[in-house]
Amino acid sequence: MGAHAVNMQPMKNAILSGLIVSLLSAVPSIIYAEAEVEPRWSIAIHGGAGTLDPANMTPERRAAYETALQNALDAGSAILAEGGTAMDAVQAAIIPMEDDPLFNAGRGAVFTWEGRNELDASIMDGRDRSAGAVTGVTTIRNPILLADRVRTDSPHVFLMGEGAEQFAAEQDIEIAPPEWFATEARRQSLERMRERELSALDVDHKFGTVGAVALDKDGNLAAGTSTGGMTGKRWGRIGDAPVIGAGTYADNRSCAVSATGWGEFFIRVGVAHEICSRLRFLRATNYLSMEAALPVSTEERDAMIQLAADAVMADVAELGGDGGVILVTPEGHAIFSFNTSGMYRGRATSEGINEVAIFADE
Repeated sequence: MGAHAVNMQPMKNAILSGLIVSLLSAVPSIIYAEAEVEPRWSIAIHGGAGTLDPANMTPERRAAYETALQNALDAGSAILAEGGTAMDAVQAAIIPMEDDPLFNAGRGAVFTWEGRNELDASIMDGRDRSAGAVTGVTTIRNPILLADRVRTDSPHVFLMGEGAEQFAAEQDIEIAPPEWFATEARRQSLERMRERELSALDVDHKFGTVGAVALDKDGNLAAGTSTGGMTGKRWGRIGDAPVIGAGTYADNRSCAVSATGWGEFFIRVGVAHEICSRLRFLRATNYLSMEAALPVSTEERDAMIQLAADAVMADVAELGGDGGVILVTPEGHAIFSFNTSGMYRGRATSEGINEVAIFADE
């Protein structure tokens, strides 16, 4: 389930041969020449990527993470299997991870330098590219639900802090007291950072952001991401998770992406949108279509999708950042790409795939 390297020459050939087609493709709808297939669904989730050492993972802790990932995956899968929407599935998968102190989102979020839990989230609907995001909220039990309410019930995309919480109150979004979010393990991470003058990367061996991407039976895509940020963050720091185009992006014409990692680098690369843009270009050449003009096998299409994600993550690494992404395509491909030793992740599809994993070699 880890990322892998593939030969870039097929993509170069496809780009050259399809360039004229892409330039003349003024109507996006002509690029979806898919063969008739049964309605399918697909979902992928993540619970953070980072420096994960198998030697430090006890059987009990591994079992806890695998159970938590499976619970989230099952929640999203159940909605899709019953014909529900990708938007509902994404939220259903993220909520149990926001409620689980194993992850750095909602309950279990890291502490700021001042000793608070500040939460960020974003969500996007691939049907119309409507999006909602919140940052710096401190009382919202499930920030992903507030992000979606911003999308549907406000004229805006991005709300912050006090204003976001005022909007939440008007929308009857569930709140929780500070003690709901605080955990002793996260508090100790902050204390170690303060006492030893460590960086956030020294105390956070993983980026615990959570996220989900999904394709529903109607062919619609959605993506969502939620996080507590980085331990000891100061001055109102905002990472990539609530930034549409960096940590979250969904577009029915290309893919849905949720990211986790060192947010400053993901913002600079525009990771989520960059991946979707590359896949949209390949689709415009008709290269990813089941009826492509060029003879392309299913394995080659899968490799091209993986390569597009891997190339963007390589760009992040070249700048000095690390982390990972999950993505789902209109054809139902559920892909992972990360440049760390591990990423808490899982995927399920209507074709029978159902798996969770932690380390890169799994």
